[in-house]
Amino acid sequence: MTLDFSVKGKLKICMDDYVKNMLEDFPIKFNKDSKQETPAGNDLLEAGKGKLLSAEYRQIFHTTVARELYVSKRARLDIHPTTTILASRVREPTESDWKKCVRMMQYSFCTLLYHLTLSAESLQVMKWMIDASFAVHPDFKSHTGGTLSFGGGAAQAMSKKQKLNSRSSTEAELIAVDNVVTMILWTKLFMEWHGYPIKKNILYQDNKSAILLEENGHNFFITDQVEKGNVKIEYCPTDCWRY
Repeated sequence: MTLDFSVKGKLKICMDDYVKNMLEDFPIKFNKDSKQETPAGNDLLEAGKGKLLSAEYRQIFHTTVARELYVSKRARLDIHPTTTILASRVREPTESDWKKCVRMMQYSFCTLLYHLTLSAESLQVMKWMIDASFAVHPDFKSHTGGTLSFGGGAAQAMSKKQKLNSRSSTEAELIAVDNVVTMILWTKLFMEWHGYPIKKNILYQDNKSAILLEENGHNFFITDQVEKGNVKIEYCPTDCWRY
């Protein structure tokens, strides 16, 4: 991992050699004519279809997804949602799962020079954006997504399947905040320990009903943290979110 501070006020995180090694080890090779604009298609969350992979290809699938998951948490947050889904399929990957893995690797090849670039408007203001996709998994569980930004780029990201079934998008939003809140509070303590007292720890959501419930005792832990000033919840329409 290369940390590039050559541009004042910005940090570029690169893992080009790591990604090149993954592509070299992958059995399918891509060339300059390969094109893939997204790491996953609309079928990402669909249950695996087709035959189970052979033992050899199960091992390749498992190794590839694990390596992509590693890089997705450090320098390529754009593939993180895809890798977390594929990571849930490593025990019994099917032919359709393999196609999704190939697409992710092709995208990695086409975007090899994409780098995570971070900047900060203030190291005392943290901006969290949390959302939920309602009942998108085959078992009708929802999915949590969350990111942290200090102004430019995502410093942290979370993408995970919710463990509980919810009855509405509002409930899914409540579960999403509960999924991410420990990271929200831990990061605040981490920054303050390093000498950056956090003046604002803002949690943005696009569901006003969920915000009202969080601020008024539906989730006692979240309400308590709001009352203590450890986090502030603000409404922000999805279309206005940026990193």
